[in-house]
Parts: sequence; C-alpha cells; structure tokens
Amino acid sequence: MAIGGVLFDIDGVLVTSWQPIAGAADTLRVLADHQIARAYLTNTTTKTRAQIATLLTDAGMEVSADEVITAAVLTANYVRDRYPEARCYLVNSGQIAEDMDGIDVVYPHEVTGSDADAPDVVLLGGAGSEYDHVTLSRVYDWMAKGVPVVAMHRSTAWNTAEGLRVDTGMYLIGMEQTSGRKATAVGKPAPEGFLAAAGRLGVEPEEMYVVGDDLNNDVLAGQVVGMAGVLVRTGKFRQDTLDRWAADEFAMQPNYVIDSVADLPELLDL
Repeated sequence: MAIGGVLFDIDGVLVTSWQPIAGAADTLRVLADHQIARAYLTNTTTKTRAQIATLLTDAGMEVSADEVITAAVLTANYVRDRYPEARCYLVNSGQIAEDMDGIDVVYPHEVTGSDADAPDVVLLGGAGSEYDHVTLSRVYDWMAKGVPVVAMHRSTAWNTAEGLRVDTGMYLIGMEQTSGRKATAVGKPAPEGFLAAAGRLGVEPEEMYVVGDDLNNDVLAGQVVGMAGVLVRTGKFRQDTLDRWAADEFAMQPNYVIDSVADLPELLDL
C-alpha cells in the first residue's frame, strides 16, 4: 500500500522510561529521509505534548509538539464539545493543564467532598499517588450518584524500567461493576485519536501504518479504522497474549509483527 504516514505509540515503542529503544531514532530518520509524515499518539498523561516532544528530541528523535496527540488533548476536545462550561474534577498524575485550554478544572485538594462540591464531570487521567483512598472513594460516590466520568484512557498498566505499573483502567473496572455505571474513555483504543492523527497528516487512515506494543489499544484499534497494524515485541508486548489471541480463529489478527521499531524500515521496504 502507499505510505501516507506512520502513527507511533511512544512508551514501549520508541522509549522505555524515556530512554530510547535501540534503533528508534534511526527509524524516524529513515522515514524523514523518505519524506514520510509521522504522528505520535499516546495515552501518557503525566506530561504535556511539549514536554513529550522535548524528551523524545533529547533521546535523539526530532519530534515537535504539534506532532504529538495526547489523551489529555483529546479529552479536552471531548469536554468542550459535550460538556461546555462544565466544572471538571481532575484526578491525574502530572500537570497537564497546558493541554486542556478552556476547561474549568478543580483538583482533589480544592474539594471538601460535600455534596455542594460535586462537580459537573469527573476527569480521570493517568494513575499515580494521586489515586489515594479518599480521592477514589469520592469519585466512586459521585459516579454512583450519576455524575458523568470521563477517562482519558482505559489502560490497565504501563511498562517502566522497574516493571509494570497499575493504571487507571484497573480502578475503573471495579467502580463500574460496583456502581452499575459506565465511564466514557476518550484515549486509545477509542477511534478519535487515530482519526485525529490521520486528519493532522492529511491522509486517509487506509494510507497509514500504526505501530504499537499493545495488541488491543494500539494495533487492532488502528486496524478497526482502516490502518495497517504493526505490533512490536517490546514494551508491554507479551508473547502469551499474542498466542492466545492467535488461537481464536474469529479474532482480528495484527497485520504485521516485528521484533522492534528498528525493523520498521525493512517492513516498509525503505
């Protein structure tokens, strides 16, 4: 197929704990040399898109902030569209207000927990120490009472140099099952981010490759909107997960599986 652009996941594909994965910088240079457009779609919510671009550039990859699409940016767009002028209670590990322009945000330390302080919308970003017992209890109480909950993503874990860390989706599973209410997730694997990336590059999804280490959130989600999916065996990739998935004859399979992003130029015949 014609290569209109390549959409990369970041953590586990290009870097681990912001340290470059071998061959990642070389791959991006090859794409640049062939004038193939790139975009970066991430559920990372601990940093702004400008900070992410700086970290990648410091790791040897020339990336600009406007090439990065974060779950926070997508969430802000969603809230502006669905809940204009809403008072939003934000629980997130990291200062990302810069990427949520125009959203009325209040933080856990600004709320007493009384009914009078109930927000219009609860926003859940990435998990961290902010996800303490009192805060989660407060979120559950509001959720059970019907306050809409918008999650920036449903990721259950992410990979670090010290191993896996539990993420927002793990908490959502319990709160949704117990409250009988469903949160709306805006980041991957929802289609909005993939379509936004295609729109930014000015190409059809069918002309794009998506490269990720997460079979469901990255690769298959991209394939659903028409992109060619490339699964890499780095980051959170687990062979047993792929084996179980491959054993299901009715399940969608990744278009390609490669050892790492360093093998992408060969796959694309560059």
